[in-house]
Amino acid sequence: MHISERELELPDSVLGKLSEIVAEHHDVINLGLGEPDFITPKPILDYAKKIINKSSHYTNHQGLLELRRLLTKKLNKENKINANEKNILITTGSQQGFFAALLAVFDPTEEMILSNPGYMGYIPAIELVNAVPSYVKINEENSFNLNPDDIKKAINKGKTKAILINTPNNPTGNVLSKKILEEISDIAVENDLYIFSDEAYERLIYDKKHISIGSLNGMKDYVLSFYTFSKTYAMCGFRLGYCVLPDNLINHVIKTSQYMNLCAPNISQLLGIKALNLKNSYINKMVNEYNERRKFIVNNLNKIGLRTKMPDGAFYAFSNIKQVTKKSSKEFSNEILKKCKVAVIPGSEFGKYGEGYLRFSYANNINLIKKAIERIEKII
Repeated sequence: MHISERELELPDSVLGKLSEIVAEHHDVINLGLGEPDFITPKPILDYAKKIINKSSHYTNHQGLLELRRLLTKKLNKENKINANEKNILITTGSQQGFFAALLAVFDPTEEMILSNPGYMGYIPAIELVNAVPSYVKINEENSFNLNPDDIKKAINKGKTKAILINTPNNPTGNVLSKKILEEISDIAVENDLYIFSDEAYERLIYDKKHISIGSLNGMKDYVLSFYTFSKTYAMCGFRLGYCVLPDNLINHVIKTSQYMNLCAPNISQLLGIKALNLKNSYINKMVNEYNERRKFIVNNLNKIGLRTKMPDGAFYAFSNIKQVTKKSSKEFSNEILKKCKVAVIPGSEFGKYGEGYLRFSYANNINLIKKAIERIEKII
């Protein structure tokens, strides 16, 4: 039977294979995790028990008005984005919002500029809408910062429609400074480009301050901001996200989105309302624990010869393996899995410029992180 070329050209996910291996082999320590290891805060779970027996109908396509109004307050206060409920779309995770926005903005062969290495989910999504990813290399020597001059060089007049940024960044943990964000903003305005801003890890930040590019002067009509409840509130399985969209795009993305999933889950939206009313202490406790793990894993990876920059946000350490092996990142990660019973993600999964690196997640118990590093040290 016929299978589309689009489907056949999609890459197989290493994460999916690793998840199967970890599920089958309980002696494997999983440092490939892309989700919090914390349980969803108790008040949210307790509220879920109370409302689960109530009838759950569709909400309107845009999402519950109460939730969007609460998000307006959150965006104004925390992100400094001057939004209102009309500009917010509630989505089934931020990935669905990103995909709906791609469909609304891009025609076939049009281009999106994005950093490489970068989150593995972007490229297949761009290619699924028959758009073209245009890569800007980010370097360890430059702390994995996006270089605005490289973005300018990557612009293909008439073809480039948007720039994608991800801060805090997966896989590098880099947080873009206000200066760099301002320069990227200027480029977008001068060239009439949209900016897709993935801010999934906005609250998981340590030594720097997270700045939303949508908060900068004059950027309201250019920036599409994507957020999720998954990382901040450890709510991955509830599949709840939202995006903030310019006036001229919101209705188009809503229209596209409704043909993908009609609306985000009603019960998850109700839990999102509960989450936004939580005390900050629940989030701060998780962030403080991540911070301890961050310092521990980076210091110890460097000790065993895996050169690793201290990440500023998210929960990933991106380690240079070139000093300890001549193997590819995929070969080395397979060796670590086979000999050490530790699951990590090869850097090549994040693009060709990720080759020579491994991504370690510290969304795991610090004692397991310690044990994993001890195992890896033996083969190094």
